[in-house]
Amino acid sequence: MNTFFRKTFFAAVIAGLLTGFLPASSNASPKGNHSHLSTSQVDVGNKGMVVSATPYASKIGADVLKKGGNAVDAAAAIQFALNTTEPMMSGIGGGGFMMVYDAKRKKTTIVDSRERAPAGASTDMFLDSNGEPIPFAKRHIQGNAVGVPGTLKGLDAALRRFGTMPMKKLIAPSVKLADHGFTIDSVLAKAIADNKEKLMRSAAGKVFVPNGVPLKEGDKLVQKDLAKTFRMIQKEGPDALYKGKIGTALAKEVQKYGGSLSKKDLRKYDITWDKPIYGDYKGYEIASMPPPSSGGIFLLQMLKLLDSYNLSSYSADSWQKYHLLSEAMHLSYADRAVYAGDPEFVKVPVKGLLDPRYIAERQKLISLNKVNTSPKAGDPWKYQNGKPNYDEAAKADSKAIGQTTHFTVADKWGNIVSYTTTIEQVFGTGIMVPGYGFMLNNELTDFDAVPGGANEVHPNKRPLSSMSPTIVFKNGKPVLSVGSPGGPTIIASVLQTIINKLDYGMELKKAIEEPRIYTSSLSTYSRESGIPEETIGKLNSMGHHFTADPEEIGNVQAIEINGKDGRYKGAADSSRNGAAIGIH
Repeated sequence: MNTFFRKTFFAAVIAGLLTGFLPASSNASPKGNHSHLSTSQVDVGNKGMVVSATPYASKIGADVLKKGGNAVDAAAAIQFALNTTEPMMSGIGGGGFMMVYDAKRKKTTIVDSRERAPAGASTDMFLDSNGEPIPFAKRHIQGNAVGVPGTLKGLDAALRRFGTMPMKKLIAPSVKLADHGFTIDSVLAKAIADNKEKLMRSAAGKVFVPNGVPLKEGDKLVQKDLAKTFRMIQKEGPDALYKGKIGTALAKEVQKYGGSLSKKDLRKYDITWDKPIYGDYKGYEIASMPPPSSGGIFLLQMLKLLDSYNLSSYSADSWQKYHLLSEAMHLSYADRAVYAGDPEFVKVPVKGLLDPRYIAERQKLISLNKVNTSPKAGDPWKYQNGKPNYDEAAKADSKAIGQTTHFTVADKWGNIVSYTTTIEQVFGTGIMVPGYGFMLNNELTDFDAVPGGANEVHPNKRPLSSMSPTIVFKNGKPVLSVGSPGGPTIIASVLQTIINKLDYGMELKKAIEEPRIYTSSLSTYSRESGIPEETIGKLNSMGHHFTADPEEIGNVQAIEINGKDGRYKGAADSSRNGAAIGIH
């Protein structure tokens, strides 16, 4: 059965007791999930579109568009709403990458609010007394895992350049949502239950695990401290965090858990404005994330590796397609392990990694009939000037795959936002700032624990990311906005959604729901349900090692622009209770 039917499909209800600013609905989900609004995971609109992982956030963003706001205004409102309704995935205690297409100027820009290491960070801070990496389960909940958060600064910068509404107005719906509460859905309930012990280590326990009992699906979540924090931001702007009482409490709490982050680190933090990295595929132009994200480089590299194989000549569920995807992933993730890092600190051979001669060299390592049993990083420096200023040996390190959230917005003027935003693991470090109600990230565990490579820890350095907010263009005009959460699996999820759309011509929801795989090496394999067992059997007989038990990979949100279904078509991935809301 296709993963479309196996993933949890959302159709939704809201308990009629909540905030007073969102209408109740009596429509019941076929799965019995409690969610926030009667919405759909697919919608069309001629004046705008919002797609996010929670119906509340989508509704709040859609209301901004209806009131005359643009895509960036709506994106800011959505981020605050996700901080409230999806607190385990993102928020003002984290960071992210916002890609903005300015329709008037026909220009695409990136607001980089990636977290940075504090001044007290050191290259060996994730090693034990024997020089061995501290187990990930332990190091990701320590204070020194917390990077200086950038989300709030990023939202402020984006609104100052592109916005038409003040932040204090855009945050207002989330003040009410946090203050009055909302009904917990299946995704949040599972996250709380799965992370009970981590949450009970901090002030988060009283919020999510009152009296030692995890809140469950259908319960009401009230976040008075978060509402207070949002009101402070309404009054003082980002200074409330970066220069004020919120930041003082944040730094104190991080230091309590053994970290070094200080008020000075918060005052020093600022975002950067970046240009996308571009590449061609099947006559389309792909705009994606440059370093410090590895997303754009290796998304484009995989597409280039696959470009000559005419994937659509094989069926979408064939072993040939999944084999070629696997082989391309192995080569690209091998390069990623060696060459990707923060370009402010290391030389990333972007040009060489995407050079046609290098791609041709790497394609020779892919055979349709057998597995490459020793995929290794290549030498892209042959195809560009310069040399690495770091050890090129891959730094093997066991890390858990993180989660985050992605959403996308389009407005009536044609502006588009593709935004991936995160606190890394589910609930980040598990540390909540007491009295202020928001979770702190564990982004610094995205650095390599073992020093020496491109992604080693340094003060003020940004850890390597896989976030891949992406916009696809045809003849200079945007046709698709797409992105996903999922740590290193993000690149694979975005890759396969693009291939499903551009190679196979799938309808947008189908392109998202088509079963995905992820494999970064011969020892790391995962797959979604819905791939025929004979396909998996053939792949494993060739030397792949796909697991017997399927799992969900990513949570893609996408907007198709000027397709056959109208100006905007939005679709949310059914692995969460997301919603697409079109504006008419």
